[in-house]
Amino acid sequence: MTAAARAAVNDLPGRIGPPPPAVPPLTHLEMLETEAAHIFREVAGEFDRSTMLFSGGKDSIVMLHVALKAFAPARLPFPLLHVDTGHNFPEVIAYRDRVVAQHGLHLDVASVQSYIDNGTLRERPDGTRNPLQTLPLLDAIRDGRFDAVFGGGRRDEEKARAKERVFSLRDEFGAWDPRRQRPELWQLYNGRHQPGEHVRVFPLSNWTELDVWQYIEQEGIELPAIYFAHRRSVFQRDGMWLSPGEWGGPQDSEPVCERQVRYRTVGDMSCTGAIDSSASTVAAVIAEIAASRITERGASRADDRLSEAAMEDRKREGYF
Repeated sequence: MTAAARAAVNDLPGRIGPPPPAVPPLTHLEMLETEAAHIFREVAGEFDRSTMLFSGGKDSIVMLHVALKAFAPARLPFPLLHVDTGHNFPEVIAYRDRVVAQHGLHLDVASVQSYIDNGTLRERPDGTRNPLQTLPLLDAIRDGRFDAVFGGGRRDEEKARAKERVFSLRDEFGAWDPRRQRPELWQLYNGRHQPGEHVRVFPLSNWTELDVWQYIEQEGIELPAIYFAHRRSVFQRDGMWLSPGEWGGPQDSEPVCERQVRYRTVGDMSCTGAIDSSASTVAAVIAEIAASRITERGASRADDRLSEAAMEDRKREGYF
């Protein structure tokens, strides 16, 4: 084509100069964020009433961060829900309340302690309340008439969670049946459910622990300080460093010492162990995780050590 012909084409109506430059491909983290934002918007458009589990743990913090970006500048179109065992780390609860106030969010709290007080649940001999969360969670879902519940579960955490789809159908009793999993080809999600059923939704399914921390670094997300190395009073039980507390530890044969530790995951104080660590910054944590060959739950969650199928058994009963 001659120069005159090219000039004539550029002068055609609707043509405004040379073609725009090529758009650079999305990075790995941008692709994960885009997928999660798409899932949030799908649920907002497809379901009547949804809620998000928010405990102040790193996965729920990242999940909330993506949700706020997905709907900005509008307000978050669903409330938050926390099943409070009463044995949570005080630093995490303080963080939870600060974030809720900062963004003007609505938080519903289902209290395990209130179920123990009225005799509906009994304290376990080992002191852990993590397995006791299922009934308060299911009651909160029923009372709130929620048909979709967001959770921060990731497939890399544990074998049972690796079986999950992004949309996980639960029956009228909140139970999970792996045989009822639905195909999710080309990011097409099936949210159909019968009255009384609901769907658990996992926007971070395809993220890894390393992805989560790299995203935290990229976005400059604040975390509770216990995720970073600090001096703490701990005692050893079953090969794990646990924090003393009113939940029942330590026993007379379990001496308390002070160590530099951090937490890879946060749950009930009675079943969440700390790890020895000098990683006091996000970059140092990323380097530590990159060198680790043990998953965060395998390294620091006593409730997953009860049996090979401990998590799957709890999920079948209605747990996340």
